[in-house]
Amino acid sequence: MTDPATPGEREGRPPERLQRELAQAQADLAQQLVEASAGQGAVRVVMSGTQECHRVVIDPELLAQGVAARLQGLVLLAVNQAIKVSQLLAARRLSPLAGELDQPE
Repeated sequence: MTDPATPGEREGRPPERLQRELAQAQADLAQQLVEASAGQGAVRVVMSGTQECHRVVIDPELLAQGVAARLQGLVLLAVNQAIKVSQLLAARRLSPLAGELDQPE
């Protein structure tokens, strides 16, 4: 016979508490920022833990050089790196809660 309790209840946490903790974790992630760069810091991207891009900073010297293709490549690298770092941040923050949801019955 299977246990009708949810994973959170089996761990001593009622589903409402787990939902509150998940909502709080998501709110925390929205406030936490990560930064990634490319081109030895020539392009920097700041992103939240919910993968919202907050800022792109481009070294003015790079703009003065007028090398659009290089700039585009560096922005792409920095954005993709920021996404990866942000996803790792989210995984670390949410994995304890997700583990409770995935417990075998």
